Amino acid sequence: MEENIQNGRSLLKTHSKDAWKEAFPEKQRPDPSDDAPQIHDKNDLIREKEWITQVLLECSINLATVRNRHELAGTVRGTLLRFNLIRGFAVRRINPDQQTVTTYVYDLGINVISDSDRVELTQGQFPIYDGLQNRVLESSIPLQINVDAEIRRGISSRYLSIWQRMGLKTLVGIALRSGDVTLGILWLGIEQANLPLLQAIGSQISVAMSNVLAAEEILEREQEKSFLLAFSNEISRVRTKEDLKNAVFKVFGRVRNTRLALINLIGDDNFTLKPFMYGQALFENAAGQLDALLKASGNIQEPLPARILASEDRVILKLEEELKTCPDNPFVLLWAQTRLPYMFAAPLRSAQADLGTLWLLTDNLKSELLQGICSQISTAIANIQANEKILAYKRMLEMENSQLKEQIKRTYNFNEIVGSGPEMQQVYDLISLVSESNSTVLITGETGTGKELIARAIHNTSRRSNKLMIKVNCAALPANLIESELFGHEKGAFTGALERRIGKFELADNSTLFLDEIGEMPLEAQVKLLRVLQEKELERIGGKTTIKVNVRIIAATNRNLEEEVKAGRFRSDLYYRLNVFPIHLPPLRDRRDDIVPLAHLFVDRYSKATGRKVTKISPKVLHELTSYPWPGNVRELEHLIERCVLLAAGPVIKEVYLPARKATEQMPNMVGTLEDVERIHIIQTIKRCGGKLAGRGGAAEYLGMPATTLHSKIKKLGITKRQYLVE
Repeated sequence: MEENIQNGRSLLKTHSKDAWKEAFPEKQRPDPSDDAPQIHDKNDLIREKEWITQVLLECSINLATVRNRHELAGTVRGTLLRFNLIRGFAVRRINPDQQTVTTYVYDLGINVISDSDRVELTQGQFPIYDGLQNRVLESSIPLQINVDAEIRRGISSRYLSIWQRMGLKTLVGIALRSGDVTLGILWLGIEQANLPLLQAIGSQISVAMSNVLAAEEILEREQEKSFLLAFSNEISRVRTKEDLKNAVFKVFGRVRNTRLALINLIGDDNFTLKPFMYGQALFENAAGQLDALLKASGNIQEPLPARILASEDRVILKLEEELKTCPDNPFVLLWAQTRLPYMFAAPLRSAQADLGTLWLLTDNLKSELLQGICSQISTAIANIQANEKILAYKRMLEMENSQLKEQIKRTYNFNEIVGSGPEMQQVYDLISLVSESNSTVLITGETGTGKELIARAIHNTSRRSNKLMIKVNCAALPANLIESELFGHEKGAFTGALERRIGKFELADNSTLFLDEIGEMPLEAQVKLLRVLQEKELERIGGKTTIKVNVRIIAATNRNLEEEVKAGRFRSDLYYRLNVFPIHLPPLRDRRDDIVPLAHLFVDRYSKATGRKVTKISPKVLHELTSYPWPGNVRELEHLIERCVLLAAGPVIKEVYLPARKATEQMPNMVGTLEDVERIHIIQTIKRCGGKLAGRGGAAEYLGMPATTLHSKIKKLGITKRQYLVE
């Protein structure tokens, strides 16, 4: 057979009858082409038919053994050579879109062709309905065409002009069919056609091509299964968005001519669509348009997303059609710049819930493979979102657990508040009146008087006591973090916002929010706090949804808010909103009868906490405690007793280490005027404050007087800096 092929190729070069005779000298086989010798008698006709039948049978056997595209090309070439029909051929396969054909196997023969024309002819896609190829496919017999005549008729397909440049005058097109399935077209470059013979050859090639396509499909399905299994293994290890991004771009890097365009996810409001992941490389020439598209918020009711989310599995979009129906859609305009004709769009779903939409740009519509990939991506996104929610709940539980531990550690109930004097009895009455209501409470008093204790007592005796009271220390937070702490923020709301944060207002829903040191809150945060108090709703930083909250507010401050309002450091409207039910705590120096019970309470507490067996306080120490002015109030007394318990040498506290004790020991027998006592007290207080007169932690604050009054007293009593400055 190989010898016959070589002889046939020699015949192509000579195109002579003698060459045909030399190739087949024994039986003088007639040639069905124009170059074949004339048939002179019936015996020649019989021999011709027998030879054609024999060769067709041999070719049929050869074509039956074909298993792949390479073997198909060689066998088709050999078959055509046996009949001296090859001046170039191409088998074009109908693509999955049923609109175009692509060259499947070919042999351009001895025709001269440029490199660019070769690439276009062998790798390009050509429309079926171009006025020529559709005629061939609709014809039941081979169709012979004249290249120049088709061009004059207005057929503008690119391959016609290439054929013309190759010098091909006439060609025959044969529809390749297997049963009811049309596979493609066989194009032959020949001058004269024996149509019955070509019909028979086309039938045999159709059978072989059908077998090869079936084998390729089986192999491709096996490869797809292996591919999806490998992708599934990668997806199972995905925990973060970055992990998913790496896996997705890796998988699409192995799918020919298919690229990720965009993944949009539905927001918490179940309406907006926000970009989650996109293929930057696809839009290199349209960075500005891409940035604008990513910043714009879409929604699920827009035409394209609505079509995708309404579909059962996927939608295949054609660029040409979408440019007509959605000419102003920015995403379609970006798509047009990639020159990829199709968009594979699929809904992302998990447990029947819509997660978002996925858009792939492709020219190869392997829908089953792409659908499998989309399913895996949906699972991964659902897992990522579930992990984020679990982390958020974990942080919330850790926060509540931390605060609960703190509350247990510092638990005081209404009955354990120490104080039996008339000042504290008035406080108890106010607590009883307000605790059952939802009214806002403003607790005022000097530092260390127990404002948080009163707030907890109000909460514990209210109808909200079954939930944890949430505390915010406004003085301990930087100004730029107060808003995030109170109202929370969305992931990506600002630099460093790596995850969603639930604010204290949300945590305190249906409970109590204790705003300690409210006087330290910046003015810009006061505005937003006032809005939440009035509207009972908030928005997280970076969020677009309004969150309703039912929170009772208890605020506390050691500042005079009326003076702060006059000075412009506190908003008057917020002050009036907070000052619904004021409770003022008296300083410890005004309730000296409570000093001894408090001291015994703290001795018992810290003896148990430290494991020391201290049970009593000597009368001398009790006298010193009741004589001390306690500028730090109950907190100062508590810390002093804790130190005394640690330093006690036995079960009785015999020494107390008061800040002013050293000065009084230097003048134990001093008896002077009231001004002398006042002078010494002011000097010692200023020393304890490190020489600071005004402001927070200054002597004026501890002495309970305005800074201007303190300056006047210093001048009046003749106190100099040398007397109170700490060396």
